Amino acid sequence: MIVARTIPVWLVHLSLAVGGFAIGTTEFAAMSLLPHFTADLGIDAPTGGHVISAYALGVVIGAPLLAVLGARLSRRWLLILLMAMFGLANGLGALAPSYDMLLVTRFLSGLPHGAYFGIAALVAAGLVPPNMRAQAVGRMMLGLTVATIIGVPAANWLGQALGWRWGFGVVAILAGLTVAMIAAFAPRDTAARTASPLRELSALARPQVWLTLGIGAIGFGGLFAVYTYLASTLLAVTHVSPAALPPVLAVFGLGMTTGSIVVPRFAGRGLMPVAAALLVWSAVWLALFPLLAANIWTLSLCIFAIGCGGALAILLQTRLMDVAGEAQALAAALNHSAFNTANALGPWLGGLAIAAGWGWTSTGYVGCALALGGLVILGVSVALDRRGRMIDARA
Repeated sequence: MIVARTIPVWLVHLSLAVGGFAIGTTEFAAMSLLPHFTADLGIDAPTGGHVISAYALGVVIGAPLLAVLGARLSRRWLLILLMAMFGLANGLGALAPSYDMLLVTRFLSGLPHGAYFGIAALVAAGLVPPNMRAQAVGRMMLGLTVATIIGVPAANWLGQALGWRWGFGVVAILAGLTVAMIAAFAPRDTAARTASPLRELSALARPQVWLTLGIGAIGFGGLFAVYTYLASTLLAVTHVSPAALPPVLAVFGLGMTTGSIVVPRFAGRGLMPVAAALLVWSAVWLALFPLLAANIWTLSLCIFAIGCGGALAILLQTRLMDVAGEAQALAAALNHSAFNTANALGPWLGGLAIAAGWGWTSTGYVGCALALGGLVILGVSVALDRRGRMIDARA
């Protein structure tokens, strides 16, 4: 139940997006701050990489766990608690005196990530008509995509100018701002009387939930296969100077932001056809990546187009609302566990191709295969939908 207030919908969406901006900043900035905190803490780069992996592990574990444990809380209070936990963990990370403590705080920082985005998507979508849900989720997710353009470079600059700890400290401040904005503007809802951890777990018994998560875990892996090794490709294949890396990475962020704004506008006409078209789009541009990588301008165009494919996250988030039944919170949170699975699968397969001697640009072909794999899973999902409707019609 939601208690009506005269708060503009855009202001609620903005509040949720600020939290996404904070999460996106800490997730990606940690990679760019790697040389700084490893030098300060006296560890080598491979060891420092475990700090990044710890965050991803926290996302995968925390998304379903916190969604289930928070089933009896109102969505407003759950969002406040999740962002407070996120801010505290980042604040402790900024003060971490050792590598071990930083590792623990990064794991704790990742725990609220998936649950926050999942619940925030439900709140954002609940404020608009059904045919505008994807656009509402897209507006909420803009915080994450804008973070790749503004938040990450800003955190990196702070890390270089004032020390790496400020890169995490500013995220804690943003988390505090998000808590205040959600407390002030989010709908004052109450948890449903039938809400319970067991009801949330019922999502796991739905084949369409698993298929939707599979589309994200496989189909989204192509984007990560290329993005992870983009800097190395630019240096070794495109032969640009290190100074050119940030602008090209920003182009990728611009692509994600553009996709988040444009693609959801078409989702009201048919969510799954748009998702299928986006996977085809991604597969084509990923296949073109090896052919366009030698020139900085053609590569930038390709990277922008691949970034647009990131809008798949919004479409699948909305799809889960349709197929999860009453277990909305867990299904929505699991979407981000699926994407972090893609974040592990894509770079791993891309790394295998590079190690096999196929070259840096072979990640494009790996990514194309993953996007097509996601398209196959989507086809299975659509076929099951049609079969179910035919059975219902006969009954």
